[in-house]
Amino acid sequence: MSLEKLFHLKENHTDVKTEVMAGITTFMTMAYILAVNPSILSEAGMDSGAVFTATALAAVIATLMMAAFSNYPFVLAPGMGTNAYFAYTVVIQMGYSWQMALAAVFAEGIIFILLSMGNVREAIFNAIPMNLKHAISVGIGLFIAFIGLQNARIVVGSATLVSMYSFKGSVADGLFGSEGITVVLALLGILITGILVVKNVKGNILWGILITWLLGIVCQLTGLYQVNPEVGMYSMLPDFTKGFGIPSLAPTFLHLDFNGMLSLDFFVVIFAFLFVDLFDTLGTLIGVASKADMLDKDGKLPHIKGALLADAIGTAAGAVLGTSTTTTFVESASGVAEGGRTGLTGVVAAILFGLALFLSPIFLAIPSFATAPALVVVGFLMVTSVTKLDFTDFTETIPAYIAMIAMPFMYSISEGIALGVISYVVINTAAGKAKQKHISPLMYILALLFILKYILL
Repeated sequence: MSLEKLFHLKENHTDVKTEVMAGITTFMTMAYILAVNPSILSEAGMDSGAVFTATALAAVIATLMMAAFSNYPFVLAPGMGTNAYFAYTVVIQMGYSWQMALAAVFAEGIIFILLSMGNVREAIFNAIPMNLKHAISVGIGLFIAFIGLQNARIVVGSATLVSMYSFKGSVADGLFGSEGITVVLALLGILITGILVVKNVKGNILWGILITWLLGIVCQLTGLYQVNPEVGMYSMLPDFTKGFGIPSLAPTFLHLDFNGMLSLDFFVVIFAFLFVDLFDTLGTLIGVASKADMLDKDGKLPHIKGALLADAIGTAAGAVLGTSTTTTFVESASGVAEGGRTGLTGVVAAILFGLALFLSPIFLAIPSFATAPALVVVGFLMVTSVTKLDFTDFTETIPAYIAMIAMPFMYSISEGIALGVISYVVINTAAGKAKQKHISPLMYILALLFILKYILL
């Protein structure tokens, strides 16, 4: 069967060359996840090599299903935001094992598969006010940026809770110590990535990571950076002694712990994953589809059910492999901007993710200070949603503001969502605007569930 018959290229006003270029562009803009995801999930105690393999395989599986079920140019992979919630909130802050967190992600995927077969996910999406949706995106962006600054040690703990890294304390023999050098490189990386974004360079985030890493290698080779694994200063040179083999999945594959699944805490974690993934996916689908003029006259996405199902199956498969929630990437917009209009764009990106599996020594050698600029800049891209907020109505923007600031300040995405929903319902009800705004009964149910969470947990 020809590519024309498989993907209906002419019908979608595109051709093979355009789709291939779009696929390469999308991969280039989101390939940073292959370096960032293992870095974040390793903080939860997971094997970075296994997470790398799981990340690439989850991207391949979910993206191919998106192409098959919907013929849309959307590319999927374990998402930013939910991986931070997985590692920093569920495992580090709440104290659960990463095995239990994987079980929660798997359960979320199964629930989403069931919800995607009906119209429940669309109903939930429609129930949440638009301003709150934008606020969640902004809050996650701030949270991701904060994590990036911490990973690079630009922001450190202090008597004032947090402060900027002290270069004065890092000076040794007139030069910065190894840690000080990495902070300087991370700051340079943020500026370099920012310039690449401004100049609209294809794959700007990935190039930012690579350039920062390259500068780090130069510092290592010239002795400015001293390798000392005991204090977390690892070599930045790829280790090819084991060849280009794919890192084993064994440390994470099928390591799901369902022992605590009947506890209230487990359901709260699942609900938080569900909620975050819900907005991430639906928001991305609607946003990118709108840019590609794929929405119908009523603002709906014709094959959204197939797209949501691919996302849900991808999440369940990713959990089995050993990674956090798989979701549709907003970077898919870069491929759409290149003219990508069909699933062929996704197939090309999936093939590239598959090839990346054989280059694991390269991706796993990339240090956290080199991926930090990506987190900060991705955070910026998410924060741009603040321009969509309607600041003329305080009953809309005060709950949005509460949701936004709660995420970075409370170091938890779920707290921001919970407080945003509760404050929206309470403020609008107290102001007598609940009927005027036609607040969905589902919003009241969600608010009640979150209040019960705070009372019972």
